[in-house]
Amino acid sequence: MSTPDLSVIVFAFDEEDNIKPVLTELRRWLADHEASSEIVFVDDGSSDHTVDAAAAALAGMPHQISRHTENRGIGAALKTGVRLARGTWVTFLPADGQIAPEAIGQLRRAAQESGADVVFSVYQARDDGFHRKVFSAGVRSLIFLVHGVRMQSDGPYLFRRTLFDPEQLAPDTFFLNFEFPIRMLGAGTPAGLVTIDCRPRRSGQSKSTGLKRIWGVARDLVDLRLRLTKEALSARRRATRRP
Repeated sequence: MSTPDLSVIVFAFDEEDNIKPVLTELRRWLADHEASSEIVFVDDGSSDHTVDAAAAALAGMPHQISRHTENRGIGAALKTGVRLARGTWVTFLPADGQIAPEAIGQLRRAAQESGADVVFSVYQARDDGFHRKVFSAGVRSLIFLVHGVRMQSDGPYLFRRTLFDPEQLAPDTFFLNFEFPIRMLGAGTPAGLVTIDCRPRRSGQSKSTGLKRIWGVARDLVDLRLRLTKEALSARRRATRRP
Protein backbone atom coordinates (compact mmCIF):
# COMPACT_ATOMS: atom_id res chain seq x y z
CA MET A 1 0.00 0.00 0.00
CA SER A 2 1.50 3.33 -1.07
CA THR A 3 2.01 6.10 1.47
CA PRO A 4 -0.40 9.01 0.95
CA ASP A 5 0.94 12.54 0.90
CA LEU A 6 -1.92 13.84 3.05
CA SER A 7 -3.97 12.41 5.90
CA VAL A 8 -7.14 14.24 6.93
CA ILE A 9 -8.41 13.37 10.40
CA VAL A 10 -12.11 13.82 11.08
CA PHE A 11 -13.19 13.39 14.69
CA ALA A 12 -16.75 13.25 15.92
CA PHE A 13 -18.87 12.84 19.02
CA ASP A 14 -22.60 12.24 18.50
CA GLU A 15 -22.64 13.75 15.00
CA GLU A 16 -24.89 11.19 13.31
CA ASP A 17 -26.90 13.86 11.47
CA ASN A 18 -23.82 15.73 10.25
CA ILE A 19 -21.29 13.08 9.39
CA LYS A 20 -22.60 11.79 6.06
CA PRO A 21 -22.78 15.20 4.30
CA VAL A 22 -19.49 16.31 5.88
CA LEU A 23 -17.58 13.21 4.75
CA THR A 24 -19.25 13.18 1.34
CA GLU A 25 -18.21 16.79 0.74
CA LEU A 26 -14.67 16.05 1.95
CA ARG A 27 -14.11 12.94 -0.15
CA ARG A 28 -15.33 14.74 -3.29
CA TRP A 29 -12.94 17.62 -2.64
CA LEU A 30 -10.03 15.26 -2.02
CA ALA A 31 -10.78 13.34 -5.21
CA ASP A 32 -10.55 16.59 -7.19
CA HIS A 33 -7.60 18.22 -5.40
CA GLU A 34 -5.58 15.66 -3.39
CA ALA A 35 -5.14 12.44 -5.32
CA SER A 36 -2.66 11.04 -2.78
CA SER A 37 -4.72 11.26 0.39
CA GLU A 38 -6.65 9.34 3.01
CA ILE A 39 -9.33 10.10 5.59
CA VAL A 40 -8.81 8.95 9.16
CA PHE A 41 -12.11 8.96 11.04
CA VAL A 42 -12.15 8.85 14.84
CA ASP A 43 -15.41 8.36 16.71
CA ASP A 44 -14.91 9.69 20.23
CA GLY A 45 -17.32 7.42 22.08
CA SER A 46 -20.56 8.45 20.38
CA SER A 47 -23.79 7.05 21.80
CA ASP A 48 -25.60 7.27 18.46
CA HIS A 49 -24.85 5.75 15.03
CA THR A 50 -22.11 8.20 14.03
CA VAL A 51 -19.51 5.50 13.34
CA ASP A 52 -21.90 3.46 11.16
CA ALA A 53 -22.82 6.53 9.12
CA ALA A 54 -19.12 7.33 8.70
CA ALA A 55 -18.28 3.82 7.53
CA ALA A 56 -21.02 3.98 4.90
CA ALA A 57 -19.92 7.43 3.71
CA LEU A 58 -16.26 6.37 3.37
CA ALA A 59 -16.82 3.08 1.57
CA GLY A 60 -14.76 2.77 -1.60
CA MET A 61 -12.00 5.26 -0.77
CA PRO A 62 -8.74 5.05 1.23
CA HIS A 63 -9.68 5.47 4.87
CA GLN A 64 -9.20 4.26 8.41
CA ILE A 65 -11.73 4.20 11.22
CA SER A 66 -11.14 4.08 14.96
CA ARG A 67 -13.68 4.20 17.76
CA HIS A 68 -13.13 5.13 21.40
CA THR A 69 -15.27 3.12 23.79
CA GLU A 70 -15.94 6.29 25.79
CA ASN A 71 -15.82 10.02 25.18
CA ARG A 72 -12.19 10.99 25.84
CA GLY A 73 -11.97 14.47 24.36
CA ILE A 74 -10.78 16.30 21.25
CA GLY A 75 -7.12 15.90 22.17
CA ALA A 76 -7.43 12.15 22.57
CA ALA A 77 -9.29 11.87 19.26
CA LEU A 78 -6.62 13.88 17.45
CA LYS A 79 -3.81 11.80 18.95
CA THR A 80 -5.56 8.59 17.92
CA GLY A 81 -5.93 9.95 14.42
CA VAL A 82 -2.27 10.95 14.15
CA ARG A 83 -1.15 7.52 15.37
CA LEU A 84 -3.12 5.97 12.50
CA ALA A 85 -2.21 8.58 9.88
CA ARG A 86 0.13 7.38 7.13
CA GLY A 87 0.50 10.68 5.32
CA THR A 88 3.60 12.85 5.18
CA TRP A 89 1.34 15.79 6.01
CA VAL A 90 -1.61 15.75 8.42
CA THR A 91 -4.54 18.06 9.02
CA PHE A 92 -7.98 17.68 10.55
CA LEU A 93 -11.59 18.82 10.26
CA PRO A 94 -14.36 18.76 12.86
CA ALA A 95 -17.46 16.77 11.96
CA ASP A 96 -19.92 19.63 12.45
CA GLY A 97 -19.54 20.99 8.91
CA GLN A 98 -18.31 24.42 9.99
CA ILE A 99 -15.02 24.17 8.09
CA ALA A 100 -15.25 23.56 4.35
CA PRO A 101 -12.67 21.28 2.69
CA GLU A 102 -11.42 24.30 0.74
CA ALA A 103 -9.63 25.33 3.94
CA ILE A 104 -7.35 22.33 3.44
CA GLY A 105 -6.38 23.75 0.07
CA GLN A 106 -5.48 27.07 1.69
CA LEU A 107 -3.30 25.32 4.27
CA ARG A 108 -1.58 23.22 1.62
CA ARG A 109 -0.85 26.17 -0.65
CA ALA A 110 0.59 28.16 2.24
CA ALA A 111 2.94 25.30 3.13
CA GLN A 112 4.07 24.88 -0.48
CA GLU A 113 4.58 28.59 -1.12
CA SER A 114 6.31 29.45 2.17
CA GLY A 115 8.16 26.23 2.92
CA ALA A 116 6.56 26.16 6.37
CA ASP A 117 6.47 22.91 8.32
CA VAL A 118 3.25 23.85 10.11
CA VAL A 119 0.44 26.17 8.99
CA PHE A 120 -2.19 27.55 11.36
CA SER A 121 -5.57 29.12 10.55
CA VAL A 122 -7.66 31.97 11.91
CA TYR A 123 -11.27 32.75 11.05
CA GLN A 124 -12.22 35.49 8.62
CA ALA A 125 -15.54 36.18 10.33
CA ARG A 126 -17.36 34.19 12.95
CA ASP A 127 -20.35 35.11 15.07
CA ASP A 128 -18.77 34.00 18.33
CA GLY A 129 -20.70 36.24 20.66
CA PHE A 130 -19.29 38.47 23.36
CA HIS A 131 -18.40 35.74 25.86
CA ARG A 132 -16.42 33.63 23.39
CA LYS A 133 -14.54 36.68 22.11
CA VAL A 134 -13.57 37.60 25.68
CA PHE A 135 -12.54 34.00 26.31
CA SER A 136 -10.34 33.90 23.18
CA ALA A 137 -8.68 37.21 23.99
CA GLY A 138 -8.07 36.10 27.57
CA VAL A 139 -6.52 32.80 26.49
CA ARG A 140 -4.16 34.49 24.03
CA SER A 141 -3.08 36.93 26.72
CA LEU A 142 -2.42 34.06 29.12
CA ILE A 143 -0.41 32.18 26.49
CA PHE A 144 1.82 35.20 25.95
CA LEU A 145 2.17 35.79 29.69
CA VAL A 146 3.09 32.19 30.54
CA HIS A 147 4.91 31.07 27.38
CA GLY A 148 6.04 34.26 25.66
CA VAL A 149 4.57 33.37 22.26
CA ARG A 150 1.85 35.17 20.32
CA MET A 151 -0.37 32.37 19.14
CA GLN A 152 -2.77 32.80 16.25
CA SER A 153 -4.65 29.55 15.79
CA ASP A 154 -8.44 29.25 15.71
CA GLY A 155 -9.19 26.40 13.34
CA PRO A 156 -7.53 23.42 11.69
CA TYR A 157 -3.79 23.37 11.15
CA LEU A 158 -1.53 21.45 8.81
CA PHE A 159 1.72 19.86 9.95
CA ARG A 160 4.39 17.40 8.98
CA ARG A 161 3.59 14.08 10.63
CA THR A 162 7.07 13.86 12.10
CA LEU A 163 6.49 16.99 14.21
CA PHE A 164 3.55 15.57 16.16
CA ASP A 165 4.48 13.13 18.93
CA PRO A 166 1.29 11.78 20.56
CA GLU A 167 3.33 10.38 23.45
CA GLN A 168 4.82 13.79 24.25
CA LEU A 169 1.52 15.68 24.07
CA ALA A 170 -0.27 15.03 27.35
CA PRO A 171 -3.73 16.61 27.00
CA ASP A 172 -6.75 14.57 25.95
CA THR A 173 -8.87 17.72 26.00
CA PHE A 174 -9.22 20.63 23.56
CA PHE A 175 -6.11 22.09 25.24
CA LEU A 176 -4.03 19.96 22.88
CA ASN A 177 -4.89 22.51 20.20
CA PHE A 178 -3.13 25.12 22.34
CA GLU A 179 -0.20 22.95 23.40
CA PHE A 180 0.89 21.84 19.94
CA PRO A 181 1.02 25.39 18.50
CA ILE A 182 2.78 26.66 21.63
CA ARG A 183 5.42 23.94 21.29
CA MET A 184 5.91 24.65 17.59
CA LEU A 185 6.18 28.41 18.02
CA GLY A 186 8.41 28.10 21.06
CA ALA A 187 10.78 25.82 19.15
CA GLY A 188 10.99 28.24 16.23
CA THR A 189 9.44 25.80 13.76
CA PRO A 190 8.85 27.48 10.37
CA ALA A 191 5.16 28.37 10.50
CA GLY A 192 2.57 29.88 8.18
CA LEU A 193 -0.86 31.39 8.74
CA VAL A 194 -4.02 31.50 6.62
CA THR A 195 -7.44 33.07 7.10
CA ILE A 196 -10.39 30.75 6.52
CA ASP A 197 -14.17 30.95 6.60
CA CYS A 198 -16.26 29.36 9.35
CA ARG A 199 -19.78 28.25 8.45
CA PRO A 200 -22.74 27.66 10.77
CA ARG A 201 -23.09 24.12 12.10
CA ARG A 202 -25.16 21.83 9.89
CA SER A 203 -27.16 20.70 12.91
CA GLY A 204 -26.87 20.24 16.68
CA GLN A 205 -25.05 22.42 19.17
CA SER A 206 -21.40 23.05 19.95
CA LYS A 207 -19.96 20.98 22.81
CA SER A 208 -17.74 23.87 23.97
CA THR A 209 -18.53 25.85 27.12
CA GLY A 210 -16.69 29.14 26.56
CA LEU A 211 -15.92 31.16 29.67
CA LYS A 212 -16.31 28.19 32.02
CA ARG A 213 -13.02 26.84 30.67
CA ILE A 214 -10.83 29.86 31.38
CA TRP A 215 -9.64 28.56 34.74
CA GLY A 216 -8.91 25.16 33.28
CA VAL A 217 -6.90 26.72 30.46
CA ALA A 218 -4.87 28.80 32.91
CA ARG A 219 -4.08 25.69 34.94
CA ASP A 220 -3.12 23.74 31.81
CA LEU A 221 -0.85 26.55 30.61
CA VAL A 222 1.05 26.52 33.88
CA ASP A 223 1.27 22.72 33.79
CA LEU A 224 2.66 22.89 30.25
CA ARG A 225 5.24 25.45 31.36
CA LEU A 226 6.39 23.05 34.09
CA ARG A 227 6.55 20.11 31.69
CA LEU A 228 8.54 22.09 29.14
CA THR A 229 10.98 23.14 31.85
CA LYS A 230 11.43 19.52 32.95
CA GLU A 231 11.95 18.41 29.35
CA ALA A 232 14.62 21.09 28.84
CA LEU A 233 16.42 20.09 32.04
CA SER A 234 16.34 16.41 31.06
CA ALA A 235 17.73 17.21 27.61
CA ARG A 236 20.50 19.26 29.20
CA ARG A 237 21.45 16.42 31.55
CA ARG A 238 21.59 13.96 28.67
CA ALA A 239 23.81 16.32 26.71
CA THR A 240 26.28 16.70 29.60
CA ARG A 241 26.57 12.91 29.96
CA ARG A 242 27.72 12.42 26.39
CA PRO A 243 31.48 11.82 25.98
